[in-house]
Amino acid sequence: MSSPEHKQKIWHLIKQIKTAMLTTRHGDELRARPMVLVQDEYDGTLWFYTDLSTEKVLEIERDHDVCLTFADADHQVYVSLTGVGRATRDKTLINKYWNPFVAAWFPDGKDSPNVGMLEIKVQKGEHWDSDSSAMVKMFKTVQAKVKGEQPNLGEHEKFGTK
Repeated sequence: MSSPEHKQKIWHLIKQIKTAMLTTRHGDELRARPMVLVQDEYDGTLWFYTDLSTEKVLEIERDHDVCLTFADADHQVYVSLTGVGRATRDKTLINKYWNPFVAAWFPDGKDSPNVGMLEIKVQKGEHWDSDSSAMVKMFKTVQAKVKGEQPNLGEHEKFGTK
């Protein structure tokens, strides 16, 4: 878990990225697929629309542990979040976050029997945030190598416990 301030920091890092790769377990394999955030704020739980008849939902029902990764290579922001997932048909949530983008994926509308939400309760994570350009990073890396040190390429922080 993390403090309210840290949750806001994570939200600041991921809200513009919007798309995460959701990793689930499929037997002995790990599988990842893109998912798009739909919420406007973060309190430790992330929400995504899903078709409840998909394999990812079955995978989450079998093993609730999931990982979400967000990456913005242009701004050198990377976030990995581990948590517990579950699928729900909660109509209040479906109505709350429904928008034209989501409607394009569900042609039968929000009352379709397959429309649902994935709830991911984040338990721990890690983030990297570097405001340096590739050229600056290369210079810092070479400079650190010459000095026998590790390069400081920006902020890196782990948080939470399982």
